[in-house]
Amino acid sequence: MTSLPTCGTCRPARAVPDKLRGVNAAYLFALPAVALIAIVVLAPIAVVILLSFSNYSLGATDWSLVGIGNYAQLVHDRSFLNALSNTALYVSVVVSMSVLLGLLLAILVHGTGRLRRLYEVIFFLPVASTLVALGLVWKFMLHSRIGPINELIAALGLQRIDFFNNPSIAIFALAAIGVWHLVGFNMILFLAGLTGIPRDLYQAAAIDGADGFWDRLFRVTWPMLGPTTIFVTITSTITAFQVFDTVAVITHGGPAGSTDVILYQLYQASFQYFETGYASALTVVFLIIMMAISAVQIFAARGVHYS
Repeated sequence: MTSLPTCGTCRPARAVPDKLRGVNAAYLFALPAVALIAIVVLAPIAVVILLSFSNYSLGATDWSLVGIGNYAQLVHDRSFLNALSNTALYVSVVVSMSVLLGLLLAILVHGTGRLRRLYEVIFFLPVASTLVALGLVWKFMLHSRIGPINELIAALGLQRIDFFNNPSIAIFALAAIGVWHLVGFNMILFLAGLTGIPRDLYQAAAIDGADGFWDRLFRVTWPMLGPTTIFVTITSTITAFQVFDTVAVITHGGPAGSTDVILYQLYQASFQYFETGYASALTVVFLIIMMAISAVQIFAARGVHYS
């Protein structure tokens, strides 16, 4: 009677098939999620890219491919270049001010003790509110004749300011609303970053002579908040680039196109002029810009210190 081999390296014949069966089961369980992403995200993007090379109009039964005609039209379209310039100006103001004010508010609120929760709720309220409703409120607040802010300006003996009908300041008025809406969210993120800074670093800095507010800010707080700052900057940039609500509710792109932005122009091309092909090209360009900005900021984050 022969005995079975007793070597420790021998494995049962079913070990490998069982392992493969487990891998196949994992792919099987992931298949619904992958299919959902493909249908909901990837397929619409592919359709938009295809339509951007066509002259398709919403509801039309006859359309054809026009190559890069829509993109060539974008390059020579003054309204698009104006919208791109306005969007860039809006984003630069909103991102810089919301990040800076969010950091300063976080530092101030972080040291308030028992009142910290109250301040967090107060500053976060604009973030939790609907921007369309807030736009209507700000349209009344900054109204040139009946707005409370202009009433206060007139009471001080100064000339009333037509915030939304003056082409040179209208985009800045919208940017101020954007900053007010975003600064509370950035403050919460910076508060989370401040909580993770070890107190020992401040004690060590005080021993080295950095015991003032500005010394602690630039030598300890700001460097340790590097990862948080990168994240806040990226999210703020993406949010600011998506400005649409306040433009649609308050200025409608005016006066004289001074507040026309990319998404509002995309909305007009899609749902007012029904130029679906041209609007699809706008969408693709918008996505490319967003991806490029995010890639640059993520690349810049490589040099940031992570504790």
